[in-house]
Amino acid sequence: MQRNTAGIDAGGSLIKMVYQENGRMHFKKFPINEQDSAISWLKLSVPSLKVSVTGGKSSVIQKKFFPESVIIPEFQATYEGTRFLLKAENKDIGDNFLIVNIGTGTSWHVVKGDRVERILGSGIGGGTFIGLGSLLTKVRGYHQLTCLSEEGNKGNVDMLVEDIYESSESPINGQLTAANFAKGIRMNPSERDKMASLSNMIAETIVLLTSQAATIHQVKSAVIIGSATVGNNPLKQALEFYMNMVGVTPVFLDKGEYCGAIGAHITV
Repeated sequence: MQRNTAGIDAGGSLIKMVYQENGRMHFKKFPINEQDSAISWLKLSVPSLKVSVTGGKSSVIQKKFFPESVIIPEFQATYEGTRFLLKAENKDIGDNFLIVNIGTGTSWHVVKGDRVERILGSGIGGGTFIGLGSLLTKVRGYHQLTCLSEEGNKGNVDMLVEDIYESSESPINGQLTAANFAKGIRMNPSERDKMASLSNMIAETIVLLTSQAATIHQVKSAVIIGSATVGNNPLKQALEFYMNMVGVTPVFLDKGEYCGAIGAHITV
């Protein structure tokens, strides 16, 4: 009997699976608090599995479900999965670039040829969007929060450059943020506006750090991966807008949220 293979990326918010059955690659994800049912589903759906795991909860998954599995270091898996998808999706950006992994938090890696190094990390990421978004609104679901951010106007919450200069000519784009959430002290913004402001703040923070990393390491492209931009058009659009503004070319992968799981899958 042919043995099927799977790579599992168990992170802070999601458990992502890539499994190969009859020569075809499949993708699946579940909330991390549903890991028991997710693994049970995988075992029933794809028998005779050879498994490799990665991510912060990889040792838990190995011990509880797959004692014979191999643990792949998270940063290695991320790099290998990114390289695989760049080739699979015909996106040639050369050998030197950044990987910006926006998951629960955000992690930066610099790739120089065959070498990869994690250079930076931030607590700002998808977890911020969900967690702080839930504190700012009465909404708890990721999709609902994303819909709110898409309908809102950040200018009703953020102080913009044009607010400071008013009738005077601004030396920079007047729609840029002068101070995040600064209008909240004197206005009563809607939940939509709060989420638009939050999404924008996350994008600005990530792009600022990406720009600094790109300058230091002399690269011009950043591959954006992770689950935080999936279905979140406002965040994705803001990242693309600000990246282009600072001279860094953003590259989004169609299956970028599965880079870790793909890397684990193909490394063994």
